[in-house]
Amino acid sequence: FNMLKIFDEIQKNLLNVLFPVFCNGCSNLLLKNENVICTKCIHNLPFTCHHNIKETEIDKVFYGIVPFEFAASILYFTKKGISQNLIHNLKYRNRQEIGTYLGDLYAKEILNLETIQTIDLIIPVPLHKKKFHERGYNQVTTFCKAIEKNLAIPVLDDVLVKKQHLKSVTNKSKESRLEHNKNVFSIENQHKIEGKHVLIVDDVFTTGATIEACAKEILKIKNTKISILTMAYSQS
Repeated sequence: FNMLKIFDEIQKNLLNVLFPVFCNGCSNLLLKNENVICTKCIHNLPFTCHHNIKETEIDKVFYGIVPFEFAASILYFTKKGISQNLIHNLKYRNRQEIGTYLGDLYAKEILNLETIQTIDLIIPVPLHKKKFHERGYNQVTTFCKAIEKNLAIPVLDDVLVKKQHLKSVTNKSKESRLEHNKNVFSIENQHKIEGKHVLIVDDVFTTGATIEACAKEILKIKNTKISILTMAYSQS
């Protein structure tokens, strides 16, 4: 048994030498017992703690505009920082394990919240089919699946649809983004969400325009309620 254990350790160490694995937060080499991000980055993650705050930045953005039950982001989006690296690696480098890691991490934090326990469905903000085929995946899918697994709330990806493929407006104002997103999203299979409390999930909350456009479409369906969750919140 001891020889097998030693041989297994030798194999693992050899693989680490031949195929080194790097931290998704700082790009340093991960140690043997580290996974996805290193211990230093874990301790330096810029958590928002929105789930423990009565009035968050998201509450202020949507006050009087979109009625919602709960709204939170996990991390503050820090430019050139850990959270930007995580989102960038997830979104553009297909590091899907980041979504799973953050989903598992945050699900434990919100598991016992009363509002969370009333959520019926999770709906990810969709990509247009052209963008999906170009990228090959939706960057929030693994995050949603991790929330689904931990909280036993099903994910539906056949209800909210992005009808138009538009150019990015990352640096535009909220008004420009709202105009940009007008009539971009639509609802299919609306019977699946009638009377349901829906959690809308996206990667980064910047101005709130995308979430607002999605929320307004969902709220058109009879007796629906929404909550909002994003992996990061941009303060810029």
